[in-house]
Amino acid sequence: MQLDNVSVYLDLALVYTALNRVQEAKSTLNEALARKFEDGSLRTQIYYVAFLQGDAAQMAQQLAWAAGKPGDEDLLLSTQSDTEAYFGRMSKARQFSRRAVDSAVRAGAKETAAFWQINAALREAELGNAALSRQGVAAALQLSQDRDVKVLSALALARTGDTARAGALAEDVERSNPANSLLKLYWLPAIHAGIQISKANASQAIADLEPATPYELGVAQTSINYIYPAYVRGHAYLLAKNGAAAAAEFQKLLDHRGIVTNFVTGALVHLQLGRAEAMAGDTAKAKAAYQEFFTLWKDADPDVPILKQAKAEFAKLQ
Repeated sequence: MQLDNVSVYLDLALVYTALNRVQEAKSTLNEALARKFEDGSLRTQIYYVAFLQGDAAQMAQQLAWAAGKPGDEDLLLSTQSDTEAYFGRMSKARQFSRRAVDSAVRAGAKETAAFWQINAALREAELGNAALSRQGVAAALQLSQDRDVKVLSALALARTGDTARAGALAEDVERSNPANSLLKLYWLPAIHAGIQISKANASQAIADLEPATPYELGVAQTSINYIYPAYVRGHAYLLAKNGAAAAAEFQKLLDHRGIVTNFVTGALVHLQLGRAEAMAGDTAKAKAAYQEFFTLWKDADPDVPILKQAKAEFAKLQ
């Protein structure tokens, strides 16, 4: 295979990764390196492949490569922050996020800095740290009013129960981007459903997410990631006391690790699956899922709210 430029290699590797064809992604990226292509996005994709293969040394190598390189350093620092959060090491995750934001600001990229800030805020929302998440949203919006920052701010606020501000931000973004299909078919359904879950309206949340179903895997669009609609839909089914349906949604994230990669929901989904299986009455499967989560989080900070909840729930399964 002889491809013309780094973007072609990167696009091909992204598709392979999203399809869980990780070894093919690795071979594609190695060929790009052999042809002396150098690019922060390429290095980040090498990092993701290493993460999926459990290759910590390779991940560290990519982080070291980016050190001191404006425009690349912040990208890899934020990527490392996601890995720390994936394993529950939130003190380290926050440190890497702060470094990523600071690096982007130094490079004159405030919009990028805001994106790293809101990425961290969204993680905090999923972990139950509502106050920290809302602080992160405020900091991100102070740095930039970029569309994507507003979208993820609305999602984070919805997930923390701040439904009024989430709804206002969603309306603002929708009004300003009337023809954006990705927004209409992916992010807005997730935001609206998050708002309805916070209001304990499971049926409306499930209905709000219907438009996203054909697009939530989005393997050909790198801007679609984490399979967020399925994750939120799983929460809606938990709220509706439908454990079997919730389990089916959460399983999507486990079946498509190449899309979720190292975002925190990829670890949390084991816990959510445990909750779903317990609700469905399969105690053995529930225990196994909880144990998988605890294994991933064996070195986690002990004060993370969702970890405390998980331990209390697991004790009741015994």
